[in-house]
Amino acid sequence: MQPDDLPPAKFNTSIPTAARMYDYYLGGKDNFAADRAAVAELDKVVPSTRALAINNRRFMQRAVRVLAQEHGIRQFLDHGSGLPTQDNVHQVAQQVDANSRVVYLDIDPLVSVHGRALLVEDERTTTVIEADMRDTDTIFDHPDTVRLIDFSQPVGVLFNSVFHCIPDSETDGPPAVVRRVAERLVPGSYLVMCQLVSEDPEIRDFVTNFMDQATHGNWGRVRQEKDVAEWFEGMDILEPGLVEVSTWRPDGEAAPEQQTSEWIEFGGVARLR
Repeated sequence: MQPDDLPPAKFNTSIPTAARMYDYYLGGKDNFAADRAAVAELDKVVPSTRALAINNRRFMQRAVRVLAQEHGIRQFLDHGSGLPTQDNVHQVAQQVDANSRVVYLDIDPLVSVHGRALLVEDERTTTVIEADMRDTDTIFDHPDTVRLIDFSQPVGVLFNSVFHCIPDSETDGPPAVVRRVAERLVPGSYLVMCQLVSEDPEIRDFVTNFMDQATHGNWGRVRQEKDVAEWFEGMDILEPGLVEVSTWRPDGEAAPEQQTSEWIEFGGVARLR
């Protein structure tokens, strides 16, 4: 899929996006010079970010595998899914059950167009929709979501390294989004949530300001561990609790070590009561 296939008014290669920067960190090819330049500048202050991105991706894969194998989850809703790469949610889940169903969503038009092209053969079980993760009603009521997800049954919902992309707001900040989503799910559903955190106020301020300027306002903020913990209130958190994600149920596969710890990816998995 080429950029020329995208609506010009919605797509600007000169403005970095978190999805394409993440794609570059993971070794993908669906990124542009502006994304790579932003990564280079970010790495000057937070050089651990590539290892962090790889470990975050692996956390998502382990979490999906655990939910499918140990808890019988057969349908997943992936918020802010990013560009398709290897071992996506549907590939992991369908290794357990070939009929597992997945709805991916992202606000980046490149994600939706490129994703649909790659997943065209999996339309019976997988789809990609273009939507803002804060627009819960649109997401849950979308025809493709309704076609694939049975909300009378438990669902695995992912907010994997995405909440730092939205600002604080009483109506649209992470806690409000989590509440709205939880209200639409039956007990026994699961939420996978993590985000970039730092206990260093200078790091939080630098990255927040840098990414806000680089993405032209399409950013939230780096938060603290206590902020993430608030999203899980009232849920049953799976062992080992809320942790730096490379330590969440490691599977023996060698994980890249962060050479510095100025920020980490922090979160976990929880069951709705």
